[in-house]
Amino acid sequence: MNKFQTRCFEDIQVGDIAVSHGRTITEADIVNFAGLSGDWNTIHIDAEFAKSSITGQRVAHGLLGLAVGSGLYTRTEYSISTMSSITAFTEIRSWKFKKPISIGDTLRIESEIIEKDDPRPESGSGRVVFRRTIFNQNNEVVQTGEIVQLIKKR
Repeated sequence: MNKFQTRCFEDIQVGDIAVSHGRTITEADIVNFAGLSGDWNTIHIDAEFAKSSITGQRVAHGLLGLAVGSGLYTRTEYSISTMSSITAFTEIRSWKFKKPISIGDTLRIESEIIEKDDPRPESGSGRVVFRRTIFNQNNEVVQTGEIVQLIKKR
């Protein structure tokens, strides 16, 4: 498929995989996310406190990792090809926070289509389930879960 062609529900196949480029988490990311979310937990923003934590350093908010992963996915060719056909983002299911994300970690995401169905054939969209896995620079899984979207039919 030409990367500039719109991918509709019929074009999506179980097993399709999208892999993103990397993005390094910075101190500014954590501080900005704390301000945006209102989550000023000391494990995220107090370097001295974090020295005595299980990780020995500040860690990113779990939801910051989820948000960055979502953004990384939107920059993949696969996502760009479906952008105009996404009807709705309907569900996050079974999301797991496997490892902490620290300042300086470089994240990338792999998104695989694991399910596709058309529970309402009369509707203009079908349901697609993506397994998204966020990896750090050491190829360790830091977060993983499933995202459900409705994608337009032709």
